[in-house]
Amino acid sequence: MTMQRWLIAAAVSCVAAAGCSEAPGGNTAPTARRPQQAGQGTNPLVTAGHLAGAEAAALTGDQRAVQAHVEAMHHDMMRSMRLADPSRTIDHEAARAALRPLPGVRSSVWIDRGNLMVLVGGAQYRSMAMIDRICLALEPLGDTLAVVVNMQDMTATTSEGADTLSRNCQLGAGERAMLQPKRQVDALDPEVRRVFREQQGAHK
Repeated sequence: MTMQRWLIAAAVSCVAAAGCSEAPGGNTAPTARRPQQAGQGTNPLVTAGHLAGAEAAALTGDQRAVQAHVEAMHHDMMRSMRLADPSRTIDHEAARAALRPLPGVRSSVWIDRGNLMVLVGGAQYRSMAMIDRICLALEPLGDTLAVVVNMQDMTATTSEGADTLSRNCQLGAGERAMLQPKRQVDALDPEVRRVFREQQGAHK
């Protein structure tokens, strides 16, 4: 089987699988848009498509297309390695401007090159879903894998409510991109505070 036929067969299989996963009545369940995700590994089907495309372009002498396929594979590899693209750095002021219209956002400031502090007005906005919305607003500006959103509720009345919620835009909670250090934002680590309170309760 040639590469082209293999790709066609794989595509047909994917379409068939998608059709089988439809909800009753032929409607697919709507899903909320999520930020781009890194560290997921490369997709063999996508890689094969780029290889086939580069080979076909080389046979026709289309060097621009060859370069495009090679760059796409390089981009996918960097994302699987959790390595941010230095050529797509997000402009800090443009990022702050993009967040101003978001409901719940009171202000934002860059702590350093990769850590963005966002102050929200209300406990209902202090959530991972809100971080998703912030990251989606930043995506048109560059590579959000280089950005860690640190969120604080400026209306909090308890120490727990005032704790900073942090996450890299494209990774899970507690994960960081390659070469991206973890920064302690709160004066007292929430885990240290939790252990201290448990110890206090045990002595009562």
